[in-house]
Amino acid sequence: MQRTSLKTISTELVIDRLRFENPWWTARKIDEDFATKKPRPYFTLFQPLVEAAEPRRAVVLMGPRRVGKTVLMNHSIQDLISDGVSARKICFVNIENPIYNGLGLEQLFTLSRQAASDDDPNGWYVYFDEIQYLKDWAVHLKVLVESYPRTKFIVSGSASAALKMESVESGAGRFTDFLLPPLTFQEYLYLLGLDDQLTLSRLDWSGYAVSFYSAINISELNAHFVEYLNFGGYPEVILSDLIKSNPSRYIRGDIVDKVLLRDLPSLYGISNVQELNSFFTMLAYNTAQEVSYESLSKSSGVDKNQLRKYLEYLESAFLVKIVHRVDNNGKRFRRTNSFKVFLTNPSLRSALFSPLDVTDDMFGSLVETAIYSQWMHREWITPYYANWRNGEVDMVGLSKKTQKPIWALEIKWTNTPARDARKLKSLMTFCKLNKIKKAIVTTIDVEMQSEIDGVQIHFVPSASYAYTVGMNTLEQKTALLS
Repeated sequence: MQRTSLKTISTELVIDRLRFENPWWTARKIDEDFATKKPRPYFTLFQPLVEAAEPRRAVVLMGPRRVGKTVLMNHSIQDLISDGVSARKICFVNIENPIYNGLGLEQLFTLSRQAASDDDPNGWYVYFDEIQYLKDWAVHLKVLVESYPRTKFIVSGSASAALKMESVESGAGRFTDFLLPPLTFQEYLYLLGLDDQLTLSRLDWSGYAVSFYSAINISELNAHFVEYLNFGGYPEVILSDLIKSNPSRYIRGDIVDKVLLRDLPSLYGISNVQELNSFFTMLAYNTAQEVSYESLSKSSGVDKNQLRKYLEYLESAFLVKIVHRVDNNGKRFRRTNSFKVFLTNPSLRSALFSPLDVTDDMFGSLVETAIYSQWMHREWITPYYANWRNGEVDMVGLSKKTQKPIWALEIKWTNTPARDARKLKSLMTFCKLNKIKKAIVTTIDVEMQSEIDGVQIHFVPSASYAYTVGMNTLEQKTALLS
């Protein structure tokens, strides 16, 4: 029998694919599926990095799967076209497509110019999506940045752990990292057109006027907050009743499994991905709980050194966040014996198991996870929790200068502390010991101020507080850019 040689993918086929992925070369606008989607508020933080000519750096857009990175890139492209950039000077390449196997970034840039009939490399904006599927992508990208000083390169990837590792190691001075996190509660309401549910007020906080948001109808806001806790971390989920009817299938199959089984955990020395998957599932079920390496090892049957690798990977993959402990004086421990592990997105827990109702025993942990997840967007602040022999405070902040406690927060899904100050004994002890004059306690629906033993307590609904943190974070990030 005569053997026939396999045909290779021709340059013409690659060029045809590039033209298909870049409809604006002829239509002068992005695809309707992207154009009709409301931009995330984080777009206003991302686009200035794309347009910045100096410093001469590539933008590395990273974050968990399905948080809207490809949509964000398409909105960025439309914004450039609307601002007068030639549509034929903008190209988008999805590296995940097998048709590009074996092609380097520079070769793809050359073929893109050929496909667009514009061979001049100057003035281009080049978007590479799912960059982690190219081996040694950081080296390739660094060469492009240095070889084409008048071209802007923007890359994205969902294998965040591997992406972050290579960006730091190979892209020093040449890359600007931008993290697109899961939706905040503020973004969730904004995308659904529900952000008119709160009003702005000013709270005098230790001599500073702080923006605070109060619910117009707290019962209605709480209903949206419960929905956010169960489904709200991913744009596609909140906008699709079909996906919300079976979030477990969508999130486990398209987000969790791909991160745990496909996104290069071997870079962290992890070979047993099934064990990693089981370990993550255990953490997700126990989100917001205090753990130790000893207790985790006993519960999972995994060696402590291996657990450290798993936690490092899961944190780098933006699936979990480790929060460290301080004592009642706000001092950190030299040895990390105990710590808390939070999901970066509360809806992950509901998708892996089942949606929670406000009466479920674990609902308070989900509320605490949600509030911590709002704070995780503030890269410049590291929150801790305080725990000592006779008490605990859910969240505390330390001064960067003195490393002493300057604020404290107690996260509750109950109104009882607003009626019974005895429920705040640990918080009062911590505040008086550290000379903290004001503290916040979250509730279900009570909003009021009260002075207890010389400490001014601001009681605020958890939903309003979550929105406030998200909104103020966005405003602070915007101010840092200006």
